[in-house]
Amino acid sequence: MNDQPSGALLGIKIIDMTSVVFGPLATQMLGDLGADVIKVESPEGDMLRQVQPAQNPGMGAAFLGTNRNKRSIVIDLKTPDGREQLLALLGNADVFVSSIRPAALARLSLDPETLRTLNPGLITVAAVGFGSDGPYADKPAYDDSVQSVSGMAGLAMMQNPDNPPAYAPTIIADKLGGVTAAHAITTALFHRERTGQAQHVEVPMFETLASFLMVEHMAAATFEEEPTSFGYKRMLVPHRRPVQTKDGFITILPYSNAQWSRFFKAVGRDDMLDHPWVTNMDERSANIGAVYDMVAQMAPERTTADWVALMEQADIPAMPVRLLKDLPNDPHLAATGFFQQIDHPTEGKVWTTKPAVKYSVTPARNNILPVPKLGEHSAEILD
Repeated sequence: MNDQPSGALLGIKIIDMTSVVFGPLATQMLGDLGADVIKVESPEGDMLRQVQPAQNPGMGAAFLGTNRNKRSIVIDLKTPDGREQLLALLGNADVFVSSIRPAALARLSLDPETLRTLNPGLITVAAVGFGSDGPYADKPAYDDSVQSVSGMAGLAMMQNPDNPPAYAPTIIADKLGGVTAAHAITTALFHRERTGQAQHVEVPMFETLASFLMVEHMAAATFEEEPTSFGYKRMLVPHRRPVQTKDGFITILPYSNAQWSRFFKAVGRDDMLDHPWVTNMDERSANIGAVYDMVAQMAPERTTADWVALMEQADIPAMPVRLLKDLPNDPHLAATGFFQQIDHPTEGKVWTTKPAVKYSVTPARNNILPVPKLGEHSAEILD
């Protein structure tokens, strides 16, 4: 357990009125960096508290994964007293981040313009499903619906027209949104530090995931008068998948001309060394499915361990396929102390992961404040 008492954001006060994963992941990342994150919950609590599995009501595993290094208070914004309590907190806060739809915040007089009259230095952040300047602005949003409309679910159909659309088996829109929101908040804090100027920040899940996908999948559409030719071919060929070895599965990934040359030399296929698929990246890209298929045909000749050793000798990227249950025994993760078992005041011994980013001067902290019970810190903060 990292008992580092400070971090780069020590002294920053964040009022967190978000729920589920998008906003809470962002504020957890900032709490790991030393910010004082006050999680404002309704009397019913964040709905993620109830998501199973759980040992005790209101402390589900997913909630435990997104709410460390925070303090929890309960405020009922439906009451005048509740609104006054929140305004008192915002009066000396640095950041107010909310996943409540902006129209609802405006009805409560919690819109950015009103709050700026209360606290001119307050950075306000809207963690929303869709940007406020488009026709989807008022639509509700969850990860699956954003995967659908962003093109993420449709990538399976681009790989093979006979495939149905499919969600990525992880809440990628929520988590990418959270990482982006954490980046956006630190950027706004940096700007305020330099200029004294606070601002409003909007982080929409839909646009965030769509732009993320377009990094490579804009592809040939980049150059067209009317963009239609989307899709990066190497990502979409059916043969782009782990290959089956004699005893398992592995990813073998030569990429450059030199790597492909070393690969074929290592497997005794000197006849391929002068082939255009090896010497010319354009030729290889145009035939990448067939190239990958060659690797798949060779893979069963060796065990996974043999392939890893051979590829290490040839300095070619290759890693075995692991299931999630294999990760605690991964030698690299074990050496870095990635998985940690901590003592939680109410949940007993629980497993968690440590922050991945390393800072030489201001290290991130892990579980200095264990994930709080609903309203655990109401008295100390509101009284």
